[in-house]
Amino acid sequence: MAFSFQDMVEEARLSARALIDYGEHFFNPTVRLGVTGLSRAGKTVFITALIHGLTRGGRFPVFEAYASGRIARAHLAPQPDDAVPRFSYESHLRALIEERRWPSSTVDVSELRLVIDYQRPNGADRTLTLDIVDYPGEWLLDLPLLQKSFEQWSAESLALSREAPRAHLAADWHAHLATLKPEAREDEQATLTAAKLFTEYLRACRDERFAMSLLPPGRFLMPGSLADTPALTFAPLDVPAGGQAPEGSLWAMMVRRYEAYKDVVVRPFFRDHFARLDRQIVLADALSAFNSGPEALHDLEAALAGILDCFNIGRSTILSSLFRPRIDRILFAATKADHLHHSSHDRLEAVLRRAVTRALARAENTGAQIDVVALAAVRATREAQVTRGRDKLPSILGTPAAGESAGGEFFDGNTEVATFPGDLPLDPEPLFNGTDAFRGLSTQAAETSDFRFLRFRPPKLERDGMEEPALPHIRLDRALQFLIGDKLA
Repeated sequence: MAFSFQDMVEEARLSARALIDYGEHFFNPTVRLGVTGLSRAGKTVFITALIHGLTRGGRFPVFEAYASGRIARAHLAPQPDDAVPRFSYESHLRALIEERRWPSSTVDVSELRLVIDYQRPNGADRTLTLDIVDYPGEWLLDLPLLQKSFEQWSAESLALSREAPRAHLAADWHAHLATLKPEAREDEQATLTAAKLFTEYLRACRDERFAMSLLPPGRFLMPGSLADTPALTFAPLDVPAGGQAPEGSLWAMMVRRYEAYKDVVVRPFFRDHFARLDRQIVLADALSAFNSGPEALHDLEAALAGILDCFNIGRSTILSSLFRPRIDRILFAATKADHLHHSSHDRLEAVLRRAVTRALARAENTGAQIDVVALAAVRATREAQVTRGRDKLPSILGTPAAGESAGGEFFDGNTEVATFPGDLPLDPEPLFNGTDAFRGLSTQAAETSDFRFLRFRPPKLERDGMEEPALPHIRLDRALQFLIGDKLA
């Protein structure tokens, strides 16, 4: 689409905000770290574990500034943005340690400020302010809508919904769509029904059996205060990509509400939060894709490519800081590495690296640094060897969440079990070769699926006096070193 006057106004606003931020950060060095990921990837757990580890004293041997003792203190400071909710760190930590349950998923933007007092290698004392911005990855996938017309978005959404396994999930919506005449007079009830069925289709795609990731518009599944507003009451129509909506038609009504969604939801998010980020971590739950099947893995691959396309990446310079901040480091992280034996951690990392190969290729020659890691911000399992006949299987010990099942056995949420999660292939390429690369829940029963990863409860931890216990992790320190290690040098 052409560069519009509205786009120029937005660019001017971004430049003005960047100048303000630059002035504030000149005397108080600040890094704005974006933390995002798609549904159930563990964003809230990652932020809680990061803050707890730095403020309480975690085990971070790979995080050089911390391991060498150069970090004197890390402490929380008051929330910097008055119009943005504070990340509820204390309640999330209580859920993990005292209640042994995973915190609620991210449904809105929130922030938290962490101040790190440290010493440079030359002995000079310095302070780094880390502003952590938590936002749903589903909102990130809305950003490409800014460059798409309603007709283009409709064509892409319909094409995607007609592929397996989405086509079956979209049957009710497709049936209603067939009754709509885009050129007919605008009809509120028909629009409400279309939006409801379209939202139900998106929600069904996100079910763990299918684990689809590419589900814009993101606010349809987490509407918040915008629930039932016209800005969230529209749906794709079967119209020509280059067509023009007749005035007063159902088509024109959908176009108007689609544009309202961009104005009310997408542009403010981009301007006020996303465009101000310096560093970014993108969390991905690849194990859920393995549970579901090849289609979910391909969908995750497409979603991650779409996410990277949204970032304004490149080497950060004084000029870019003044007028349009760039993200100069992005870390893609495969979460829940603790659900695998350590011998498969590198294989999980290789799968995620393969999934973002196309995305990484687009980032070449930009000056930005991009890396991939397999981690568990909070480790819920331990490792053990289980003897089966003459074989010793590398297994994990943990407490499956209530309702989880394996081999016909249902777990009560209190019993610790040993399970052999299976081995990921040495070469990830076969996993991406076609829709029959492996069997998953979307087409098979759990007992015949090639991969079945259980959900485990947070670990039971012992207090050391009055102090909160340290949260065990896998490679959280490596993530910290990549994301902010250079800022503490």
